[in-house]
Amino acid sequence: MKILVTGGAGFIGTHTLVELLEAGKDVVVMDNFSNSKPESLARVKKITGKDFKFYEADMLDTAALDRIFEENPDIGSVVHFAGLKAVGESCEQPMRYYTNNISGTLKLLDSMNRHGVKKIVFSSSATVYGLPKSVPIKEDFPLKTYNPYGETKLMTERILSDIIKADPEWCAVILRYFNPIGAHSSGLIGEDPKGIPNNLFPYITQVGVGKLKKLRVFGDDYPTHDGTGVRDYIHVADLANAHLKALEYAEKTVGIDYFNIGTGKGYSVLDMVKAYERITGKTIAYEIVDRRPGDIAECYADPTKAKEVLNWTAKYGIDDMCRDADRWQTNNPEGYTK
Repeated sequence: MKILVTGGAGFIGTHTLVELLEAGKDVVVMDNFSNSKPESLARVKKITGKDFKFYEADMLDTAALDRIFEENPDIGSVVHFAGLKAVGESCEQPMRYYTNNISGTLKLLDSMNRHGVKKIVFSSSATVYGLPKSVPIKEDFPLKTYNPYGETKLMTERILSDIIKADPEWCAVILRYFNPIGAHSSGLIGEDPKGIPNNLFPYITQVGVGKLKKLRVFGDDYPTHDGTGVRDYIHVADLANAHLKALEYAEKTVGIDYFNIGTGKGYSVLDMVKAYERITGKTIAYEIVDRRPGDIAECYADPTKAKEVLNWTAKYGIDDMCRDADRWQTNNPEGYTK
């Protein structure tokens, strides 16, 4: 059976494609290139030596979705990455985020249902926990979000839950990501954000290669060991492997389940800066600025359930994440732009 990967040209999508292809899976890829480039898929083919069918299509295009399933009747499951993903931008453009992430996903699910495809692995986020009552965070913690991006993730989780209540033949595996960083060890694929990065690590690596002058650190007065925010950083290759494990789990079950995908370890912003400097020998200039509204002191996962149920654990450490991210950025200072 084939696997449809939506948003397969993006940061996590490309690394998951490599994982799936190297595991011998047959994939069909869909992306509209709103936040990615065709070159990323060419590099996946170079890394794996394998080809795959690709559709340039948008989730909001029902006819395009139906055509994908009609032309590939052996699709048995979907890995759903496609969606807008910047927290700040979601606050500025909430209608765009709700239309794309919610309406688009509903159209995808409707098309899946019409074509008898009832297994999905969904790319969710630790943002669904809002301000957690404690750390590490477990899957049964209360859910609350504070921005439209997070709301689209939580709403999609609820939509999937309701679909499964109505039709128990469905299976949805929800992966709640923490903070993916790093890149493929080849240096051929990695994170390629548009404009100034929203996330910490591509910001660090762009300072490291001289593309940006200095890193802005949002707050140094949190109740943490050095005053900066603590997060759970996970290597994107580990995250990709979690999707393979989730698909294997989905193949033999029905219903809905939720998994934290993180390392279970928290590192502060300055911890990450120092680790990058130690691994690369580069100096990262930074300035302390005001906290961002909604940011919290600490956020890291309890990944026990993923280990026990999916047989998944993170293999890579901070040194690997820094080394691989720097290799990608050094080899591709302008991202996928040739």
